[in-house]
Amino acid sequence: MNQKTIEYASEYTTVWSFPQRGNWATHNPKYRGNFAPQIARNIIEMYSQKGDSILDPMVGGGTTLIEAKLLARNALGIDINPNAIELTEQALNFNHQPPSKQKVQVADARDLSFLKDNSLDLILTHPPYMNIVKYSEGQIPEDLSNIGSLPKFCDEIEIVAKELFRVLKQDKFCAILIGDTRKGRHYVPLAFNVMQRFLKAGFVLKEDIVKVQHNCKYTKRWEWKAKKDKFYLIMHEHLFVFRKPKTDEDLSRIRFSRQL
Repeated sequence: MNQKTIEYASEYTTVWSFPQRGNWATHNPKYRGNFAPQIARNIIEMYSQKGDSILDPMVGGGTTLIEAKLLARNALGIDINPNAIELTEQALNFNHQPPSKQKVQVADARDLSFLKDNSLDLILTHPPYMNIVKYSEGQIPEDLSNIGSLPKFCDEIEIVAKELFRVLKQDKFCAILIGDTRKGRHYVPLAFNVMQRFLKAGFVLKEDIVKVQHNCKYTKRWEWKAKKDKFYLIMHEHLFVFRKPKTDEDLSRIRFSRQL
């Protein structure tokens, strides 16, 4: 296992910034769009305990499962793309004590029928931002990263949200990192729309964490166009932490957050 380490400190505010990406264990930044290990570590440490069961329903390069293994959590990673499953299996090929169980399999986040209701302690994932990055290069039509329509994408995300709500235990947490995009020079609030669908599915919003983006290789390429056409380059993402309420819980104090 790669023994590289960097300085790590737990986050305690709603603005997270990681200029230096975590490179410990088998984390690899080459998988485009995967989130920084610091994100997974902070969420797992804050919202779970050793031995808990974690799900990443769009596992990508395996960041969540690597951190789950390092932090002694049991974890399941699924992805509709077999290439992502292969990458994650390779990334999990290291020994660590105390032992925990990690499993990966090809599956669609919109159909978690193989999982029981109220069976998971934490969910953490980083969905595609519509078709900004086509992870399956169009070869898997049902892949969310092949959807270019905002309404269609959000309809599919709502199906995912309902399944995640079903399998998560009551009073437990679901964290989603999602960003926004632009079309025709105008801002498309993808994150806000995704948040609405999770609220519609029954979740309540625990946190909205702003994650600052660093080292985006396309920033310099688009800088001239941003100045020319008078728009700002998007350099942040939203890390929404949702909670599944208890049955018959009084939500009157936060009802406004479910009626957006």
